[in-house]
Amino acid sequence: MNPKNFFVELKRRNVYKVAVAYGVIAWLLTQVATQVFPFFEIPNWAVRAVVVLLVLGFPVALVLGWAYELTPEGIVRTEDVDPKRSLTGRTGRKLDFFIIAILLCVIAALAYQRFYWKPAASPTPEKSIAVLPFENLSEEKENTFFADGVQDDILTDLAKVADLRVISRTSVMSYRNDPNRRLSQIARELNIIYVVEGSVRRFGSQVRVSAQLIDARNGTQLWAEAYTRDLADVFAIQSEVARTVVQQLRAKLSPREKAAINEEPTKDLVAYDLYVRANQILSGLALNAQVSGKLNEAIRLLQEAIARDPDFMLAYCQLAFAHDHFYFYGLDHTAERRALAETAAQTAFRLKPDSGDAHLALAGYFYWCFLDYERARAELATARRVLPNNPQVFALAAYIDRRQGRWSDAAQNLQKALQLDPRNVVVLRQAALSYQILRRFGDMTSVLDRALALDPHDPDTRVTRALVDLEWRADPRALHQTIDAIIADDSTEAKSLADQWLYLALCERDAAAAARAVAAVGPGGITSEGISFPKPWCEALAARMRRDVPGARDAFTAARAEVERTLRPQPDYAPALCVLGMIDAALGRKEDAIREGRRAVELLPVARDSINGAHMITNLAVIYAWTGEKELALEQLKEALKLPGYLSYGRLRLHPYWDSLHGDSRFEALAKSLEPPANGKQP
Repeated sequence: MNPKNFFVELKRRNVYKVAVAYGVIAWLLTQVATQVFPFFEIPNWAVRAVVVLLVLGFPVALVLGWAYELTPEGIVRTEDVDPKRSLTGRTGRKLDFFIIAILLCVIAALAYQRFYWKPAASPTPEKSIAVLPFENLSEEKENTFFADGVQDDILTDLAKVADLRVISRTSVMSYRNDPNRRLSQIARELNIIYVVEGSVRRFGSQVRVSAQLIDARNGTQLWAEAYTRDLADVFAIQSEVARTVVQQLRAKLSPREKAAINEEPTKDLVAYDLYVRANQILSGLALNAQVSGKLNEAIRLLQEAIARDPDFMLAYCQLAFAHDHFYFYGLDHTAERRALAETAAQTAFRLKPDSGDAHLALAGYFYWCFLDYERARAELATARRVLPNNPQVFALAAYIDRRQGRWSDAAQNLQKALQLDPRNVVVLRQAALSYQILRRFGDMTSVLDRALALDPHDPDTRVTRALVDLEWRADPRALHQTIDAIIADDSTEAKSLADQWLYLALCERDAAAAARAVAAVGPGGITSEGISFPKPWCEALAARMRRDVPGARDAFTAARAEVERTLRPQPDYAPALCVLGMIDAALGRKEDAIREGRRAVELLPVARDSINGAHMITNLAVIYAWTGEKELALEQLKEALKLPGYLSYGRLRLHPYWDSLHGDSRFEALAKSLEPPANGKQP
């Protein structure tokens, strides 16, 4: 047959169309198999079987496309069909429309997956493992931290192996106090296959460590061993357990990974115990009114550890992390604090320049202390190669993505962090924060409900979940009831909830509640969406609410003095400058207030920091509103609402910041643009 005639015949017999239609349908079926099967816990072999059958079916479809043709009378042999009645005619056009319809469905599916779809649980990796908390069998219960240290070091060693998928410490620790834990359930919740369990007994100068590797799907024990050695050999035991687990799972182990497993974090067990205690504080850190106290406690523990072992690299990494947070959130935004962060990070790097943890510490330092995204990303790239199972690498990448306005990338990196740390409530709250800034309150609700299912008693998560109704629907009742219930159960929680409590009192115009909330505020003031306000600012707002003009003026004046002290050595610190502008607006210093607010916007544009940059614009709108510049206030407010940010329907309707604009038709239209639809669904 002439090749030209052959291709003409292929076209006439619609083999091309069959190939395209088969490819599209096969792609759709593959997507269903890979994304839906895991949700119903259908085994991985079923997914592979679907793919293999689709591949084998392709040549069969082409042969049938050549041999058979669809006509109005049904399927008949092509040789028996009049070419004038073939699929190149009316029936052919139907097939054309059918293929076009399928292609449109594919485009719609891709668009949905890109912008709205939330992935089902990913297929379980074959070499996935969790190291569960080790039981403390020592008579002294204070040795619980020692047992945690043994478990943590084994987990850390395994996490260095790129051929394994290892669940992070925060997620596995949630099973420590669960006496009825079932391995099959844990395997489903963590999306893993294997677990390591064990116990630790410390007696005199001896230690006994028992460990076992189990297939969590069926409870089969694959390996078990008990080690009784001198206490000084505990790190050698942990390395041996990790190496044996790697061998049992037949995981690839590079020379670098083998050397990393054999490294001892420190030779001082007391220093390691102090490090573990500090790590527990920092891993559950929440940005509330008690954050300064927790950071200080962690710093104290880490400094004690370093005093015992000046070469304890991991302790320096965590010390840098604590100092970074003090600086970044304005709790102590001073050159001295930044120098402490730099010293800790650089010391870690000097001690072990090839350490992934040291590179991660440097990445955090460049991000939190300088917003130097490029240098931070370069350090993260190195850290990721050495720490393939560290969720902090992906979480920090997500935080950088958010500041650069790369919201889709941020969501993907947070999802990767949650794959390695699926029960980490802090990371889930960060995901919820992203949705709040994007004003996707339905998604925010879903993530917070997932966090509450993991820890229904966590006060920060409970309050954030209750906050959704206020922000989304201008309904403060849920937040009011939740805060009242938490404080009634434990009055000491008032200090940690003081910022949200004051926010609620302002929105409800409850002067008595505002006074109680201010009394709970610590001397360091509050941090509102990452910007620090001194305590006298809170006192001034409460005084305003009860119409105490002299008291408000005195408090604003005291707040001004505090902010000025912060700005004196760093006059270009934009968050403090915008707070000073708001204080001056309240004090009637109009020209100063507007100059300071505008300068803050110039110093921290959205292009440099998409979150705090939007803050600066919003706070400039407040300054204009408070100084009687209604037109400029509405202009800034309109600009702010074009950006992701914390402005919401509830805030515009309820917060006293905007009282002077209420009743203006333009303001009402802006608020109306954020109002949720009657069906309660997010747009």
